[in-house]
Amino acid sequence: MSVSDVELDHKSRLQSWKDPSSIVYEGLEIIPTTPSSGRKISRVSCSSESSDLNSSVTKGEYDTFMEKEIMEQARSIKQSMLGRVDFEKNEINLKGIEEYIPEIMRCRRIIIIGAASSYHVAIATRQTIEELLEVPVFVELASDFLDREVPIFRDDVCIFISQSGETSTVLNACQYCKKHEALVMGITNEENSRLSTETHFGVNVNAGLEFGVTSTKTYTSQFIILVMFALKMASDKRSKRQRVKEVIAEMKLLPEKIEKVLKLSDELKELATTLKKNRSLLVMGRGYNQATMLEGSFKFKEIVNIHSEGIHSGELKHGPLALIDDEILIIMIILRDGIYDKCVNAIEQVKARGGKPIVVCNEDDKVTKSMAYKAIVIPRTSDCLSGILAIIPFQLLAMHLALLRGNSVDNPENLQKIFTDEF
Repeated sequence: MSVSDVELDHKSRLQSWKDPSSIVYEGLEIIPTTPSSGRKISRVSCSSESSDLNSSVTKGEYDTFMEKEIMEQARSIKQSMLGRVDFEKNEINLKGIEEYIPEIMRCRRIIIIGAASSYHVAIATRQTIEELLEVPVFVELASDFLDREVPIFRDDVCIFISQSGETSTVLNACQYCKKHEALVMGITNEENSRLSTETHFGVNVNAGLEFGVTSTKTYTSQFIILVMFALKMASDKRSKRQRVKEVIAEMKLLPEKIEKVLKLSDELKELATTLKKNRSLLVMGRGYNQATMLEGSFKFKEIVNIHSEGIHSGELKHGPLALIDDEILIIMIILRDGIYDKCVNAIEQVKARGGKPIVVCNEDDKVTKSMAYKAIVIPRTSDCLSGILAIIPFQLLAMHLALLRGNSVDNPENLQKIFTDEF
């Protein structure tokens, strides 16, 4: 079936996925992404607090919306999985994509396109999608994708990720792919957004309202949605059956493990007091946590407003080691997965040059703990889900550090929640 055929009978098969009453949401409660007044938050400038918007939503027991939304992540992950994961049968139910599975299975490649944190989500889940679907997956920054005018073909599947569903470069890239007759899928937290209108089909993230400008709970919820997409597509593959079962079993435990990581908040606040005067930061990771390294570094840029660089741990000998000394702040991600030994080699290189790395590691990793200047320990989970747990310490540390420096974490200077103009 060609993409044009898909478009012609789309309405006869399904209502639009932007419609919360559509059958694609059967059995799923859509969590509102608008304040109780019914007004949609659309922000063009975030240089100051808006008391009008604040009157529509509350921070509850927290001082900032960012902290509230970080602490909601166990619940938001549950909401994203609710009605979509059958833990007894080890099945994934994504009704928004089921009608298009035959077309997706025939594709020659998958291209995932996003901007900022959504781009990092794509990198975080690329390896999982490649493993389970056994097709090449390419990840593109929406702006760069348009600059290069990437060749797109009718048998490509293009997945667009946007928290708001209104990011102009992502929408323009979507139009470009539709013009070239690719099958386009959307992932957004706003069921009534333009992205849901422009795409052929998609999945609502269902993380609930995220008032803070910097992405926290929508990052982890987008992450789990793409993992569920990969699991769903692999459900009929006998060779992947055990892997799917193992990942789904870990997904059931994920909210509990997130709660455990969130309890590190006070410890990370104390750590932040010792880092307050640092003006530069290097974050290192690889494999499933390459995206964690990029997103973690991004958080320090966004709200702490310090220089922060994400460095692939496998590239240290190609220049970055020259930056290492006993003064520069370094955070490394070293988890017990298939590339653990390579990551340990990286910390040995850093320490040999006088580096004092803060390390995000697993609870049972005595080797890494002994080598770290400071260890931030998180529970073990499936390798393809580890990025969900590993990013939370970065969110918390960046938030505490920003607040200590007197920055607004809900409305960072020069940032926007929804981009209305391309630049």
